[in-house]
Amino acid sequence: MSRIHEALKKAEQARAASQGVQPEAGRAGDMPDMNPVAVLPGPAAPAPDVPVFSTQSPADPMLSRCAQATWHPDQITMLFFGAQDHRRGTEEFRTLRSRLYQLREKMPLKKLLVSSALPKEGKSFVAANLAQVMVKQQGCRVLLIDGDLRGSKLHESLGTSGAPGLSEYLMRENDEFSIVQRGSMDNLFFIPAGRPLSTPAELIANGQFKFLLDRLEPLFDWIVIDSPPAVPVSDASVLANFCDGVLMVVRSQLTPFDMARKARLDFHDKQLIGVVLNGNDYHASAYSRYYQYADRTAEGTAKVKSKE
Repeated sequence: MSRIHEALKKAEQARAASQGVQPEAGRAGDMPDMNPVAVLPGPAAPAPDVPVFSTQSPADPMLSRCAQATWHPDQITMLFFGAQDHRRGTEEFRTLRSRLYQLREKMPLKKLLVSSALPKEGKSFVAANLAQVMVKQQGCRVLLIDGDLRGSKLHESLGTSGAPGLSEYLMRENDEFSIVQRGSMDNLFFIPAGRPLSTPAELIANGQFKFLLDRLEPLFDWIVIDSPPAVPVSDASVLANFCDGVLMVVRSQLTPFDMARKARLDFHDKQLIGVVLNGNDYHASAYSRYYQYADRTAEGTAKVKSKE
């Protein structure tokens, strides 16, 4: 028996004697684990250097394992990082947030896909600012995912690195905690797209993306996913299979009507919960009317409502 082993045994016996109890039977020198670490279930083994956290919230130790990143957000398009609370467009996002909470009272709604018919219609702008306005509510924790694995731009708007990200996770090169970033805004977490892929649809559909959502969903109040445009590629339709609802973005005086209708039909059976009209530059009110919302009627058709 080594000297260290003997010293541990004597220390344990002395501690038990001072407390008036008998040491439990077992291997000499066995010490109790005073600091257990909560680990998510799943096939991935925990890292050997996982730290111990003293927070009382069960979610915080897991999220504290995520990388702390330095973000330099675009002050023009990222509306809620600055000190001004009433920039142009912020009130419309607060209204959109309220509408989503109203829908949540009627249906399960946590995983939200934001898509568009064609590129350059503002889906990434809407997804990022929707996630930002969500975390402005006290205690609301949001995960923003860049699901555009062909030509991601969301990390550029947030001013952070684009990898490792979702593509590395889907190819099993990284675990979930190494791709989730914690930035400068409290309770806002971000998964970048990672390196571009030429044919990501099959990779998204292989079950790994669903597994990721299942592991992370209990930790967040909302998960907002920015997808590729729906008409040119099938990725958005595949991503929608794993979400509770789809929010479609169309751009005023830019999106062709037939393309918007085609995209809407693609999402018809996948809980299309609303349409955001982006870039509608009216000056008749204090806040420009940027958005229109489509609420489902009892028959399942869409009824468009305008919000001043």
